[in-house]
Amino acid sequence: MEVKKKLELEEQTKIVQPDLQENLQGDGHNNSIDEKNENSIVAHWDLLLALLILVIELVAEFGFGYKLNNLTGFIVNAVAYVLAGRGVLNLAYRKAIRGDFFNEFVLMSVATLGAFYIGEYSEGVAVMVFYQIGEWFQDAAVNRAKRNIKALLDIRPDIVTVIRDGVPQTVNPLDVKLGETIQIKPGEKVALDGVLKSDSASFNTAALTGESKPDTKYKADLVFAGMVNLNTVSEVQVSSLFKDSKLSKILEMVQDATARKSKTQLFISRFAKIYTPIVFFLALALVLLPFFFVSDYIFNDWLYRGLVFLVISCPCALVVSIPLGYFGGIGLASRNGILFKGGNFLDVMTQVNTVVMDKTGTLTKGVFKVQQVVAKEIGEEELVRITAALEINSTHPVGKAVVDYAGNLLGNITATDVEEIPGHGLKGIVEEKKVLVGNLKLLKKFKIVYPEEIERIAYTIIVVAVNDVYVGYITIADEIKEDAAEAIKQMHRLNIKTVMLSGDKQAVVDEVAKELGIDAAYGDLLPEDKVNKVQGLKDQGLRIAFAGDGVNDAPVIALADVGIAMGGLGSDATIETADVVIQNDQPSRIVSAIKAGKITRHIVWQNITMAMVVKVIVLGLGAGGVANLWEAVIADVGVALLAILNAVRIQRMNLK
Repeated sequence: MEVKKKLELEEQTKIVQPDLQENLQGDGHNNSIDEKNENSIVAHWDLLLALLILVIELVAEFGFGYKLNNLTGFIVNAVAYVLAGRGVLNLAYRKAIRGDFFNEFVLMSVATLGAFYIGEYSEGVAVMVFYQIGEWFQDAAVNRAKRNIKALLDIRPDIVTVIRDGVPQTVNPLDVKLGETIQIKPGEKVALDGVLKSDSASFNTAALTGESKPDTKYKADLVFAGMVNLNTVSEVQVSSLFKDSKLSKILEMVQDATARKSKTQLFISRFAKIYTPIVFFLALALVLLPFFFVSDYIFNDWLYRGLVFLVISCPCALVVSIPLGYFGGIGLASRNGILFKGGNFLDVMTQVNTVVMDKTGTLTKGVFKVQQVVAKEIGEEELVRITAALEINSTHPVGKAVVDYAGNLLGNITATDVEEIPGHGLKGIVEEKKVLVGNLKLLKKFKIVYPEEIERIAYTIIVVAVNDVYVGYITIADEIKEDAAEAIKQMHRLNIKTVMLSGDKQAVVDEVAKELGIDAAYGDLLPEDKVNKVQGLKDQGLRIAFAGDGVNDAPVIALADVGIAMGGLGSDATIETADVVIQNDQPSRIVSAIKAGKITRHIVWQNITMAMVVKVIVLGLGAGGVANLWEAVIADVGVALLAILNAVRIQRMNLK
């Protein structure tokens, strides 16, 4: 039973990258390299021995003037060729018998065997050796990319301590049932989602949000699998099974991400299928057609040119580096707490010219805070103190904001005869004074005179009267996130228009938009109104990214060109609906997501341009008889390695 559980756990935590599998293994790349040993000398003894034979032969010939005779040269080079190229020959044969004659392995086999046919033994070996060295580097780059993603994914413990009958027991996370209590010691990872039973605990949430700073949780707060307990032994009541945890959903999303190809990847895949047979026929034409037009036609000379043509035209630089680039982009974003559901969305993010954001929860914290205290006749502290004395009896979030703001000012003061007046506020006795706390309707109800200008205040206000005399007000507003203003500035630097939508009243929305510098803001909107606004923007030809945090935003997220879910740990619906999930609630990560897309696309097109330009130049030189096989293989392997190193560079970049 335990073996079965272990296998099931391993199955849930293993990494699957369909896109890389298809592009690398399905096409024969990564064919003989164990991921753990891809850089070991022992794993490549045959290739290194072939390289040694080639180097000794070349040093003897060009350094000491000693050249092997034809038969000896053939035997020595044939041994080196088989050592380096038997894997390629085997793949070429297997593909050919399946009817696939137009691929890089057949191409390389034809080119190198052709070199042996015309007596250029060392050049044939050199082509195969350097091609295989290129493959070695490709495998190392791909496996490094896999390990980087594994570091993100391999964060769930395979054991957990559960409290049963008051006794701690170490069990498999799959055996833990809903409602059971698990114990997490300092330094241990949380294995399952749940509710904190301890009074408080600090957790490192870097694996989930990309933020390594401690996050303090209090009793009844949600705790998610993947968090690391930092200080004291904590207890958590399990609320989700292992397979249903937020982390499991996130891991599944990252694992599936590479299956969704970008348009660039799809183009390169289709291009390679057309390009390779065209190259074969062009090389054949280059060998045979001159017979009809050249008076001193020598078959071996034109065959040599055709072989150069075949070697340089190998498409491996594109076939490997492009998916590796998108894979690197997904990994880069993931390490920054941004999860793309596919490489295609990296591309779409680069086309976005308008970011539409929900106000509450996206740009603001969704938590009421005291913004301003304006007192008349009495001091500000006294105004806060008597207001809090009444509001402590209220369950309204506005009242809670005042009580939190008052803190120690409240002291031992108590209110008596407290009465709630529905839709208006509270009245009561504080220190033998009659106190009214509420909205303007409350003052009007009791015919208390107040300054007219306070009616024009956009934010929510609590007005206060003592003994039927107006004494001041407190403004309450949803607190703007610390990085919201900077996020808007960065979007403007990228020439992106910003739009804010909200169900809050227009006056409040305008104030927030003014403070943040948002281009356009619309308030008093129902969920269907938000859909209509986004559709209207799309009808203007704008490319829209919509960022929201709630289930009510799901229809708009689905409508946008790119739907971005903020704070994906809190809502299953956002993970399901969105194209991009930002795991924390920082609006600046929207900019980071755009940058990840731009970086990836820029490097991918750098690789495409570099590969095509080099190939066209050397193809021309080869056809003209200027370039030889040495130059062709160095150009081919060189451009492939440069493209791969360029793609790998994405994984080390900074999105800040």
